Amino acid sequence: MLHCGARFLHRRVLTLWSPQVPTQKPSSSKTVPETSSKKPQSSSSLNLDDGKVFRLKTNWELSRGLLVFFLCSSPWLVQKLLSFTRRILGRRLWTSALRLTLYGQFVAGETHKEIKETLQRLQHLGVRPLLAVPIEEDLPFCSLLTREGWYDKNAQSMITCLDLSVGGAPNPMMQLKVTALMAAELCVSTVGCIKEQLLGAWMSFSCLSQEENQHFQKSLRRLNSVAEYAVEKGVRVLVDAEYTYINPALTLTLPAFCILFIILPGNPQNDTVERLKQDVALAERLGVSFGIKLVRGAYLNKERKLAKEKGYPDPIQPSWEATNESYRHCLDFGLDQVSQGKERFEMIVATHNEASVTHAVQRMSQMGINKNAGPISFGQLLGMCDQVSLALGQAGYAIYKSIPYGSVEEVIPYLIRRAHENQSVLLGIRKERDLLRLELWRRILRRP
Repeated sequence: MLHCGARFLHRRVLTLWSPQVPTQKPSSSKTVPETSSKKPQSSSSLNLDDGKVFRLKTNWELSRGLLVFFLCSSPWLVQKLLSFTRRILGRRLWTSALRLTLYGQFVAGETHKEIKETLQRLQHLGVRPLLAVPIEEDLPFCSLLTREGWYDKNAQSMITCLDLSVGGAPNPMMQLKVTALMAAELCVSTVGCIKEQLLGAWMSFSCLSQEENQHFQKSLRRLNSVAEYAVEKGVRVLVDAEYTYINPALTLTLPAFCILFIILPGNPQNDTVERLKQDVALAERLGVSFGIKLVRGAYLNKERKLAKEKGYPDPIQPSWEATNESYRHCLDFGLDQVSQGKERFEMIVATHNEASVTHAVQRMSQMGINKNAGPISFGQLLGMCDQVSLALGQAGYAIYKSIPYGSVEEVIPYLIRRAHENQSVLLGIRKERDLLRLELWRRILRRP
């Protein structure tokens, strides 16, 4: 009864706080005319400061965004509220409350109907979906064979994710983590074996125990099944780099399966530019396509903790300025590859940093790179940096939103990490929060 009442309240709030239909029809990725790759394009239409793109949002979306950004200013508060409210409200009311706030802001939904509605709403705004199964961590340490059921379930979830991704936008994509299909510790222990027998990845390795060999072969079959299904469906797969200590195994394993998109280390290390150049050169020698989702970093606190515990050098850049410089160098290298006519090079500029987005847009205009159907696209997280995402989408650029989906219980770790990441980019969030507030006041005061 309480559950039904909460759902009724949710629907009633959404009905009363109804959307304001824009007076002009928003453009979409299907209606934006293609721009010749030979003709420079003007970037003057991309304004990230006036917040007019928020006129495309409903009153409810504006209000929820303000509430969520207030909560995310303190990840400690989010974690305490999650545990406290669950004890007070009970599971059903607690779930409904989350659906109205954090879950609704950052997650596409749980059922196929909810997910499809989210994807259609984004496409109407000119934004393309990049679906992801929100698997944050490996299982606690236990026997490899006892974890097989969990890995098999994750593989099936990724197959479902591929089905949902089909037809969502031009060049559909989805993203996955290898450690959702294979034990993280095995990724590390098999590096030496893979180096010796890269082309015989299905063979048994003498450096592994019988149990490890069995798990390794099952893991490779899982990876292969997902990769083959992605090829069949025409969906590109972006593989998360995860923690830096896993990177060597991913670098060796994934090319053996010819997965199209391979992400470089998620954290901006000092040698990232050189590694990028080496990997591009390797792809050229093999005659295969190379793609990269260029990110600034992730798991930063845990990376530093692991480095301290295991006694190896801190892999993170020493400062925010050094990180920006490294990112800019990688971004410029990628844009130069495209301008030189490298048809097998593609890049997603995945950042919430407005300076990086503006720099990429300006250079694309100068180089005459097709902004809608070319090899350069942009990416941000669902529920964050919408003043940039919507502006890019309305201007006709290829912009993807990373979109997790699943039940409230499944995405709690993801939501907590979103709160932490919101705090780490607090300056950008403050701007988005201020623009949301200005738009909401404009509507309340009925200003033009």
